[in-house]
Amino acid sequence: MPQIDIYTSPLCGFCHAAKRLLNSKGVDFNEIDVLQQPDRKAEMMDRAAGRHTVPQIFIGDTHVGGCDDLYDLERAGKLDPMLQA
Repeated sequence: MPQIDIYTSPLCGFCHAAKRLLNSKGVDFNEIDVLQQPDRKAEMMDRAAGRHTVPQIFIGDTHVGGCDDLYDLERAGKLDPMLQA
């Protein structure tokens, strides 16, 4: 299973929704709270090609994007194969 990183903030509803979907899949993920660790926001923006909103989700080396992108993958049936790669 690839490493999953999700950059979040505690008051973000989209972050909670993305984590809910990942939890429902039974996968472990590395949550990086950019409010608790503000120095990690620059890291997130570098990895996400300048995107500055949370969540930003990475599965392995692939930048998935945000919550809507994660749910789009789920609806298209493409999320499970990515999680098992």
